[in-house]
Amino acid sequence: MEIDPVVEGHSASSDDWRRALARVVPAVVVLRVTVVRAFDTESANSSYATGFIVDKQRGIILTNRHVVKPGPVVAEAMFLNREEIPVHPIYRDPVHDFGFFHFDPAAVQFLEYQDIPLSPEAAAVGLEIRVVGNDSGEKVSILAGTIARLDRDAPVYKKDGYNDFNTFYLQAASGTKGGSSGSPVIDSRGCAVALNAGSKSSSASAFFLPLDRVVRALGAIQQCFEEKEGGGFVVHKWRPPVVPRGTLQLTFIHRGFDETRRLGLKRETEAEVRKEAGAAETGLLVVDSVVPGGPADGRLEPGDILVRVNGKVLTQFLALESILDDAVGATVTLDVERGGTPLSLTLSVHDLHSVTPDRFLELSGGVLHALSYQQARNFRFPCGLVYVAEPGYMLSRAGVPRFAIIQKLADKEVPDLESFIREFGRLKAGARVPIEYVTHGERHRPKSVLLVVDRHAWYAPPEMYCRDDSTGLWRIAQALPAPPPSAAVDGDAAAAGGAADGAAGDGEGETQEEGGSKEGGENGGEQQRGEKRGRGEEGEGGEGGKKCKVEETVLSDGDVPHAAADAAADAAADGAEASAKPAGTSSLVESALEPAFVMMEVHVPSSVMVDGVHAQHFFGTALVVHHTPQLGLIVVDRNTVAVSVSDIMLSFSAYPVEVPGEVVFLHPVHNFAFVAYDPSALGAAAAAAVKPATLKPSPPLHRGDRVHLVGLSRSQAVTSRQSVVTNPTATLTVGAADCPRYRAINMDVVEIDTDFGQSFSGVLADDTGAVRALWGSFSTFLKYGDGGTDDLQFVRGIPIAFVSSVLQHILLAPPSTPIRPHLTPPLPSAPPSAATDTEGKGQAIVEGEEAREAVGQVRDHMGGLQQQAGGDGRLLMNGRLWEMPCVRVLEAELAPMLLSKARSFGLTDPWVRVLAQADPLRRQVLRVKGTLAGSAVAGVLQQGDMLLAVNNRPVTCFADVEVACCELDSGGGESAVPLEGTGAGVVSNGDESMAEVREPIGAPGEAAEAGKTAVNGLSEAAAGAAGAAGAGGTAGRIDGKGGSSLAAAGAEAPLSLHLTILRQGKEQRVQAATDVRHGFGTTRVVNWAGCLVQDPHPAVRATGFLPSQGHGAYVARWCHGSPAHRYGLYALHWIVEINGRPVPDLDALVAISQELEHGAFVRVKVVHLNGKPRVLTLKQDLHYWPTWELRFVPSSGTWHRTILKIQK
Repeated sequence: MEIDPVVEGHSASSDDWRRALARVVPAVVVLRVTVVRAFDTESANSSYATGFIVDKQRGIILTNRHVVKPGPVVAEAMFLNREEIPVHPIYRDPVHDFGFFHFDPAAVQFLEYQDIPLSPEAAAVGLEIRVVGNDSGEKVSILAGTIARLDRDAPVYKKDGYNDFNTFYLQAASGTKGGSSGSPVIDSRGCAVALNAGSKSSSASAFFLPLDRVVRALGAIQQCFEEKEGGGFVVHKWRPPVVPRGTLQLTFIHRGFDETRRLGLKRETEAEVRKEAGAAETGLLVVDSVVPGGPADGRLEPGDILVRVNGKVLTQFLALESILDDAVGATVTLDVERGGTPLSLTLSVHDLHSVTPDRFLELSGGVLHALSYQQARNFRFPCGLVYVAEPGYMLSRAGVPRFAIIQKLADKEVPDLESFIREFGRLKAGARVPIEYVTHGERHRPKSVLLVVDRHAWYAPPEMYCRDDSTGLWRIAQALPAPPPSAAVDGDAAAAGGAADGAAGDGEGETQEEGGSKEGGENGGEQQRGEKRGRGEEGEGGEGGKKCKVEETVLSDGDVPHAAADAAADAAADGAEASAKPAGTSSLVESALEPAFVMMEVHVPSSVMVDGVHAQHFFGTALVVHHTPQLGLIVVDRNTVAVSVSDIMLSFSAYPVEVPGEVVFLHPVHNFAFVAYDPSALGAAAAAAVKPATLKPSPPLHRGDRVHLVGLSRSQAVTSRQSVVTNPTATLTVGAADCPRYRAINMDVVEIDTDFGQSFSGVLADDTGAVRALWGSFSTFLKYGDGGTDDLQFVRGIPIAFVSSVLQHILLAPPSTPIRPHLTPPLPSAPPSAATDTEGKGQAIVEGEEAREAVGQVRDHMGGLQQQAGGDGRLLMNGRLWEMPCVRVLEAELAPMLLSKARSFGLTDPWVRVLAQADPLRRQVLRVKGTLAGSAVAGVLQQGDMLLAVNNRPVTCFADVEVACCELDSGGGESAVPLEGTGAGVVSNGDESMAEVREPIGAPGEAAEAGKTAVNGLSEAAAGAAGAAGAGGTAGRIDGKGGSSLAAAGAEAPLSLHLTILRQGKEQRVQAATDVRHGFGTTRVVNWAGCLVQDPHPAVRATGFLPSQGHGAYVARWCHGSPAHRYGLYALHWIVEINGRPVPDLDALVAISQELEHGAFVRVKVVHLNGKPRVLTLKQDLHYWPTWELRFVPSSGTWHRTILKIQK
């Protein structure tokens, strides 16, 4: 292409600009760049920018370095005619803000274009220019301007990020904005005279990089392509470009002679410089900073004035850089003046590429590499140190922040990445070792924290990424040798050291809000990540592994603690008593409970943040409820343990020891979970000091009862205060979050008059230290009228009867035994013959013979329950198989309504009297707020239905429904057994707290008769319910004749409830099937294209919507820098079709994904949580984002990670 010569004084006409733009615009491309991993100064993200073609035959695009990025990227270029082709980085300058992409010219089939010639010599003050690019997201934008300066200082964008230096910039008032980075700055001839790099919005100024060094680099790159026979070039492969770049590892700034005189420049020197440099020269280069450990360290100082290089006066950056680039590996002589004193120094010129990292270690989602020249200059550290570009899961758990410099690992110096890998490879899985780091903000105060060597299945093994400049990709290889088969299971090491196996390195990248730096998820807050409730210090938090992989063992009903283990515990008891702290406590209650308290710290890996969990770090007070040599169990609220995919560290109040825990049961409805630990990991002394709490589920708490609120402070000191129960049956109301997550529903809680604030959790106990309620934390989501939202934490009491009933089934029942809350007798009263008697060391739940008889009655029903719950319910804990309960529920969200208000909705007076008689204290009726989509009761119950009776018994509280569900599994429709401490003749509906208001006024027969005759005109169902309310529950079914008659008549399904409801003012009878849920939580997730896909969890189903096309592939999270982020496959969507094929469940997603190849475009149909469908296209990237699956196998107690599809 011929270039018109520059005509002095010539003013370009509109026709000149029209012709120039016609040539330039087709060669300008929109670049969509995704940073797949954090590296150096950049975090994982996706953005748009501009580039332009400078070599059509070889396929070379020029743009900015901050667009090409120093780390791994995936990019496409979109041409003017909307052709999109992949591009690969071929070169990025270590310092200056320019880089090159490569593309295949043959891939552009429908557009005629020419490359844009570079003309750096044409830049001049007063030159009219046009900036052609993708400004503010527009496909083509043309901005006019006039060059005002040629000697502007390089712009400073960030103090801890990429900045250009040792060069001048051009400045013009063109007002460019985001997206125009990499745009050509052209003159009227259509030549690029500069490269747009940045702008200052406050003054509408734009900054342009001169092209002198760009032309030199382009020439070197062009030499890497081989010529074809007959013309043209081989563009599918090229030699790695060699662009010599020299450095002294110091920064210069240009200062005018007025400033240099104040710095001590002698007048004679200034005169000599002005004479040799010419009258146009206005200043000299002055040393601004020196990188420690570099060739100039200790030789040059800030404020030194550079006068000559190799004997020649030098005043410009370009001349200095030319000398250094030609002297790599040699020496240069610098003549400087320091405070008026002349100095002559000879310095070695280092290779600039050698201090620019080209590989990194990916470790547990974090990125570590050698400290680059860029960041060494920013932070004033020597190049090559171990630098944390992204802490990931393992380092963030230890409290190591981004941009930290790691100095020691396991008390060994790690001056470089190789030594870090070597020392890390020597550590065993689950090891807890000190790691020392320093930050640039506190460079003189190194910090030492505890690192847990995490080798879990949450992430892939540690991997090394190395840049391949001949392809533009980063090659991936294992960083550590594969462990021997004997080391694959670290159960013995974990038990001996108090920690189990962990995992490292995958690279899913932290998920954050699109288009910003806020760490939080999808636009609109659909993903949330943060340290929410009571975030603690992370410095020494950590844990060992999760679950030990051991041989399968079946626990029999009559197992008792091993004699040898008991003997060891007894032998250590005396020494443990001296170390335990109850002697220093202030009250009998504190002394009784202190051995049972545990401070629990929970970490959720970012790669598997399932079920809408809103944070990665939680902590709270937990309670030991079972402690034997075989097993330890702890109960805690679900605002502390939200999901089973967690790493837990337990710190015991009874003895200064920390051990890992594992989630074994998450109650699907109520706000509590069970965590197991290995007592043998405590050591003999600590195991003897730890005591389980005494649980007292009955008699129920009443208003006015005096209780003690007891818990642990942040310093793990037992704290207590007396309080009074103000409401033992307060209705719990928890707001639903925009991003659905677990929330307790259908639950009555205990309220007291005074507490320690909304972040203090613990227990409510009586004067003897017996636990009456768990004082647990809840999380609710608030929405304000102005559109604002907030997460609010609060605490309430959870009746301990809920906890004791589940605990009983874990220890004594076969898998999936139906849970009957509130019916557990007081645990301390169990005799020594109890099935789990441990002579005071464990917890006796129920007497042994009673337990075995109860278990025998329900064994025949367990197979069906297990299949309904999706498994056999057996969980491997501490080397033994334990049978876990399932919960039968009516999957409808209910809310109480006062009878006085219910009248306005059509509740008749006869029903008002029946319900008031059944519950004269609360005088309420349950109303349906909604049903869980996909549940057995969906479509049977409707919003607004009033629940009047279940199986012909009046219903006034949540416990009535819960116990009715449990009775389905016990084979009866009613239970008339008296509750301990409540008197005889009480309807055993499971709500002991209502015993005082449900006692018959007279004899059971009189009460029943009174219930039938007191109301005239009462319906048959209401009459039967009234009789059941007064009598001892003899009317267990709708016909009032008991449970067996209906079963024989086939009037209802065996596992359904017969409900009497009021719908739109009319009384109706409906049959509602129930559902069975296990306590394992989500047990399977699939990561496809960088999004985390799971079955919709209950909080999602509670919204009442599931897409009709298929609802088994719900996107819970997306990873920043992934194809899901790049193409908009965000959270709160269901994947319902891929390439026209339905995706009804995860199995279908896995099957389809295994047929999709790397680089293939995929058409994905999704449906949002609000019901809005859309179709998007997505490009597979199996190189950086392979498809993998994570499954929990209860029978082995482990999570298994499987790579399903990876680039071949």
